Amino acid sequence: MTTTHWGTERDHDGIAWLRIDKADSRVNVLSRPVLEELASVLEGFERETPRGLVVYSGKSGGFITGADINEFTRITNPDEGYELIRLGQQVLDRLEALRCPTVAAINGHALGGGLELALACDYRIVQQGDQPVLGLPEVQLGIHPGFGGTVRSVRLCGVRAAMELMLTGQPVAPGKALRIGLVDRVVSPDDWRQAARELIDRKPPRRRAPLPDRLLNLAPVRPLLARVLEKQVAKRARREHYPAPYAIVELWRRHGASEQTGYEAEARSIASLLCTPTSRNLVRVFFLQNRLKSQGGKPEHPVRRVHVVGAGVMGGDIAAWCALRGMQVTLQDRGEEYVRPAIERAAKLFERRIRDEAARREAAARLVADVAGSGVAEADLVIEAIFENLEAKRNLYAQVEPALRPEAVLATNTSSLRLEDLRAGLTRPQRFVGLHFFNPVAKLPLVEVIRCEDTERAAVDAAIAFVRDIGKFPLECASAPGFVVNRVLAPYLAEAMRLVEAGVAPRVIDRAAEEFGMPAGPIELLDTVGLDVALDVSEVLGAAFGRPVPSVLREKVAARQLGRKSGQGFYRWQDGKRVPDASAPGAAAAPPDLVDRLILPMLNESVACLSEGVVADADLLDAGVIFGTGFAPFRGGPLEYARARGPRAVEARLAELEREHGAAFRPHPGWREVFREEK
Repeated sequence: MTTTHWGTERDHDGIAWLRIDKADSRVNVLSRPVLEELASVLEGFERETPRGLVVYSGKSGGFITGADINEFTRITNPDEGYELIRLGQQVLDRLEALRCPTVAAINGHALGGGLELALACDYRIVQQGDQPVLGLPEVQLGIHPGFGGTVRSVRLCGVRAAMELMLTGQPVAPGKALRIGLVDRVVSPDDWRQAARELIDRKPPRRRAPLPDRLLNLAPVRPLLARVLEKQVAKRARREHYPAPYAIVELWRRHGASEQTGYEAEARSIASLLCTPTSRNLVRVFFLQNRLKSQGGKPEHPVRRVHVVGAGVMGGDIAAWCALRGMQVTLQDRGEEYVRPAIERAAKLFERRIRDEAARREAAARLVADVAGSGVAEADLVIEAIFENLEAKRNLYAQVEPALRPEAVLATNTSSLRLEDLRAGLTRPQRFVGLHFFNPVAKLPLVEVIRCEDTERAAVDAAIAFVRDIGKFPLECASAPGFVVNRVLAPYLAEAMRLVEAGVAPRVIDRAAEEFGMPAGPIELLDTVGLDVALDVSEVLGAAFGRPVPSVLREKVAARQLGRKSGQGFYRWQDGKRVPDASAPGAAAAPPDLVDRLILPMLNESVACLSEGVVADADLLDAGVIFGTGFAPFRGGPLEYARARGPRAVEARLAELEREHGAAFRPHPGWREVFREEK
């Protein structure tokens, strides 16, 4: 038969080698046409069974990345979802039922449906490497495995390892996959064919869960362990926000990975989840992430060498991250004593992130202390990360620019100062950009790439490509006060402080934000960022938009109560952790409009950013706010949340809050323009 996505060869030993190579695609995904074609191929094997079957990838970059997520967006009801899921399950059931040994030869990413296909084989081999490439990440899309993964993973690895895979959604590296029983062998790239042959020849017993896990899977024990698992899930995700992890636990509690009832229950469960607002929004976030990655053109001069000026927390951590990601980095400050702590922090980062000792030494060697600044002349990119003072930054640029190569890019990590003001004395201002990282650098994925109207496109493209190359998400923004993230956060944080001034306990405010879906409340966020930093940004944005700085913020900074770094802010901190405390006596209870007072100003400022052209479109705005502020991903972003609530209703609610609480809630004039076609 003629096939588009699958190719088959039978060797002289009677082994069939089945290659997946999805047409017109950089990666393999299990779309409906791919699954339907696989069913036809398996029908041929059922008629003429080979001595053994090896499934492998024709893509050098990986095995199978999962189901085709684009198809999820076309599902309109659970029945349609069930039909698609059952197709995948039934095809993999036929693969599992073949009357010959089957081997999945994994050469990189085997995620979601890709790993589920491998689980349907008798044996799995994976090529060696340190990267986490095997996983069941469906929970990150608001669903769970649907092609039999909730059953086969438990039967193969045991409930403990399988639940970790499914509930966290985090992939594992080949070494761990072998330890937990997910694969049978880890092989070199040159040996995978021979290893597959050996498994077919020897036919060793198929892996099964360890005895303790088989005991945990017994019906009387499952409810007890399920309660423990649910408590662990509840620490990370609320049931009403993220139902998928609770559904995973419930499927196992009720069915115990039963081959008789588990597959049908899995299909019904995921079909229902696919139609929830949470899943639809998390799928949207997945595509938004891809939008961020697709910005910019191919750079004329890719960045390979980076020079960072300023070895404080931000500058030092930017330098360390760049070295971790393979860049050659020089780090400059006024003296060796200022650079040394940054090098020591970098060593800790490398120790956490790199398991191989030789690779760790290589990363450390890529980061070089450079007090004299000699690295400027060789750098493709120079990043200034000194304190937020306009004059100090300009003086630094005057020293740095003459040593720059013509094709090099000069960047600032400013969080609030306008690029037009910073670049005023430069000879080549069109090669100057903003690269606004967020603290902590190693954890937060977004970097704002700031440009002026006349910034050279080549400089912007080089900066965007650099951000992608170091594993971050770039967000291209026009130069404007606060850019996107700080501008959207500012009214949220300011209103939280006004509520404190009105007597509402910080914990009450934070709890309301967390119940809405924010990863941390605004008061805790202020303490974490540093109240002195928050004051600097508030003053810049307050001057730009005519907004008063909350007096409680000035008072805290004047008293040197700076938050976590000083041990006292709005909360008390010890060893970097917030000390639990009861709400202050007599503090006001939560006002009934508390959530709207916190969240709607963020929506209003998002409309302002889009209306004023700070970002190109609504999708990029939502992506930037989600990945830059942690705005509840299951709500799809501030503009998507406004769309779900009804833009006219939100605008009217803002007007109502303005009448009750003042000009901070005045609706921006851009609401009608941004949501022209919606009510």
